[in-house]
Amino acid sequence: MKRGIAVLLCVCALTGAVYFAISKWGIQHETLNLFDAARQRPVAVDLAVRRDYEMKADAGYWKLPVAIISNGNTVKNTEYSFLANVFAARGYLVASIQQDIPTDPPLMTKVGLPYVGRQGLYEKGEANILFVLGQLKKLQPNADYSHLTLVGHSNGGDTAMYFAMQHPELVSKVVTLDNLRVPFVLSDKLKILSFRSKDPNFQTDPGVLPTPEQAKADGIDIIRTQFQHTWMSDRGPDSAKERIQATLDKFLGGDTTSELAPALTDKLIVANAGMPLP
Repeated sequence: MKRGIAVLLCVCALTGAVYFAISKWGIQHETLNLFDAARQRPVAVDLAVRRDYEMKADAGYWKLPVAIISNGNTVKNTEYSFLANVFAARGYLVASIQQDIPTDPPLMTKVGLPYVGRQGLYEKGEANILFVLGQLKKLQPNADYSHLTLVGHSNGGDTAMYFAMQHPELVSKVVTLDNLRVPFVLSDKLKILSFRSKDPNFQTDPGVLPTPEQAKADGIDIIRTQFQHTWMSDRGPDSAKERIQATLDKFLGGDTTSELAPALTDKLIVANAGMPLP
């Protein structure tokens, strides 16, 4: 009996080690310093892809699904590797876009205007995403650019939701981390997962979140956490990132006992909107 348990533990350890090697060492990150000549604007992109899936795509055996990550204000596009690695480990081509640059005007809030006066910010993010997609089609032709997964933190989450609103024919999933300004797209054709912080310094504008009835009707998953707003990037504690990874992996249809999701998952409620995640 003891020998059988020991063998089982060895097999589990070996499986975990193999998965760890694939998910960590098998994912390559590449920086693209692009320039949009039409807007005279630099656009930096961190690409992440699993080498074996990229080889399968190049050989015509796989179509890389595409995830676009948009950064929050003052956070770099490279500070979402904990999210990018979840997608890349599942075979996605992941593009983390640096949405803001030093020459952009300071972030302003103007009460009474649509999106508190930030519509221009989201339009700029929309243009950045469209430009990057055009470049990726040249670099990675064996990817699916018609069923995008958009991911974003804070302003990046609002950019993702705004893009989905403007281009519903291109987007199949949206994952936001505490977006505060742009109302959720209500459509039963779009899968939405949103993590909400418990942070008194970052309050969601009225009308942004769907009602419980709307969330249930359209399959929108609202995950209420005890996390601070700024924890939803690589800067956050491992405990918060691991819980987010576990829930995201489950949302994407993965095994929440994987190395990407080492946190306990007995209280994850991806299928039940509105309940808290500790």
